[in-house]
Amino acid sequence: MSLDRRSLGHIGEELAAQALIQRGYTIRERNWRTRGGEIDLVATEGEVLVFVEVKTRRSLAFGTPQEAVAPAKQARLRQAAELYLQTHQGSWTAVRFDVVAITLNGSGPHLEVIPNAFEG
Repeated sequence: MSLDRRSLGHIGEELAAQALIQRGYTIRERNWRTRGGEIDLVATEGEVLVFVEVKTRRSLAFGTPQEAVAPAKQARLRQAAELYLQTHQGSWTAVRFDVVAITLNGSGPHLEVIPNAFEG
């Protein structure tokens, strides 16, 4: 059975959220949207506010999931994060961008959490 893109993304975001919670993150928002884009997950890890981009692929035929978070995508995420910070109050000591890269294949999901994947 083939997964369409939306279903694949939803499965990936759920797997990512579960993995982050197991690592001690607290999920604050899922799919936070603004005119400039969307942030898949907004979380905290201790006093750090973390913007998380989740990339899910069925195979590595077109590269790794994390390679899909190219400079243009990073710029859109930074812009969305800036809007989030303007509209949400908090006592965070730092902000960072993490990527959760997921590959779903016959042997089950392979998940990698990449803290501080790119500069904010």
